[in-house]
Amino acid sequence: MATNILPMLSIILPFAAGVIMLFMGKRPIPHRIVSTIASAAMIVASLISLYLVYQHGPLITYMGNWAAPFGISIVYDMVAALLVLTTAIILFFIVIYSFQSIGYEREKYYYYPMVMFMITGINGAFTTGDIFNMFVFFEVFLLASYVLITLGNRKIQLQEGFKYFVVNVVSSNFFLIGLAYLYSVTGSLNMADIQVKLSNYDGNLAIMTIIAVVFLFVFATKAGLFPLYFWMPGSYNAPPMPVIALFGALLTKVGVYAIARTFSLFFTNDMGYTHQVLLLLALLTIIVGCIGAIAYTDMKTVVIYNIMIAVGVIIVGFSMMDPEGTLGGMYYLIHDMIIKAALFLLVGFIIYRTGKNDAEDIGGLIDHHPIMGWTFFIAGLSLAGVPPFPGFFGKLYIVESAFQNDHVIAAIIVLLSSLVVLYSVVRIFIKVFWGEARTNYKLNDIKYDKLAFAAVSLVIVSIIFGLSADALYPIFEMAAETFYDPSVYSNYLTGVE
Repeated sequence: MATNILPMLSIILPFAAGVIMLFMGKRPIPHRIVSTIASAAMIVASLISLYLVYQHGPLITYMGNWAAPFGISIVYDMVAALLVLTTAIILFFIVIYSFQSIGYEREKYYYYPMVMFMITGINGAFTTGDIFNMFVFFEVFLLASYVLITLGNRKIQLQEGFKYFVVNVVSSNFFLIGLAYLYSVTGSLNMADIQVKLSNYDGNLAIMTIIAVVFLFVFATKAGLFPLYFWMPGSYNAPPMPVIALFGALLTKVGVYAIARTFSLFFTNDMGYTHQVLLLLALLTIIVGCIGAIAYTDMKTVVIYNIMIAVGVIIVGFSMMDPEGTLGGMYYLIHDMIIKAALFLLVGFIIYRTGKNDAEDIGGLIDHHPIMGWTFFIAGLSLAGVPPFPGFFGKLYIVESAFQNDHVIAAIIVLLSSLVVLYSVVRIFIKVFWGEARTNYKLNDIKYDKLAFAAVSLVIVSIIFGLSADALYPIFEMAAETFYDPSVYSNYLTGVE
């Protein structure tokens, strides 16, 4: 393992871009240029970092040259490398998509700086090796998201933004309470150090179980797990489509990552309780998500409930805490980030062209946009996990793990959820593209080349990911190992290679 400044670029680049744009004033075109350059640079830096992690192991940066556990560390392991790279790719295409969709007024009032500050917090949460600084980075991306969800001042945005704000303020306070409890037990905030201390913990397990429940409440709220998903369908429906795509693809996944990381490092002494509760909540989330995906024909709402299904499936994998389950969880996590962003952008394209949100009000769009129609169909197959798309590999390992651990019902629910996902998306495809054209709408005369480019490109990325799944197996295996064998994550404290 090596001390390296490279991991800091995932935080420095978006933050510096945001600050630069603030000094530019209300000038959308320069903001577009800076955002595009910064997101492209993040992709390059993330690819280099991933290669170095694969070749040499985790890259560690000690802030102020204070070694862990006394100082703050940035731990860029394979999990962080995959998540940061995926975030950079999604950011790049959403920035391009925003040129023709977010609107001049929102661009003028610092839309792109807020996006960059949000990415700063997200990447910080993915890479920090300090649990308190995870809280800090949560607050960074939440502050930016409060602006993004209300930017434009539409009534529905203000209503849902207030709800979103209250929910996150409450969960953030519980996060601080959980941190205080954890520090009182371990005397440390460094995640690797906490793992080492708790691996030999022989104290009161009830205390650790209570702390686990507090952290689960916090992160389940962020991720949208049952029953703490109540805020998500409304809040994620309110802002413009690029913001929804960012939220749906990235924000919920930060909560999923936080659950996977903390429940693999900290809360392994009473897995018969903590991880079974996690599994139960994941299965209930899948069921509720399936009901919502079937019940609605509003395209945004259907995809939002599909977020819940995916979150549940990923958490099922991580709750198993074995090689197959965590490997499947990582595959499906990366896949879902990409394909959810792609689906939201495709749905946004349909809405911008037709002016309609409900699939029942559209029809015959395949005659006008055959490429977008078949791209939507492929995205639906990928979302459902049809081989050879990447969702298949994730669900395959998750189901295999569930059967191996005698969780037959969990395996069946995950398999059946694939049918529901496929039905919910194909139903939209049939109604919108193949259904009889309605007479109560006409296509809006807008520029859409960048909308189409961004949406189709993300689907292509998903296809490439699926076709490369075997080649990428060693990378994902390295990522999964840090969950089912947490000592791999904490080895940098002792200098173990």
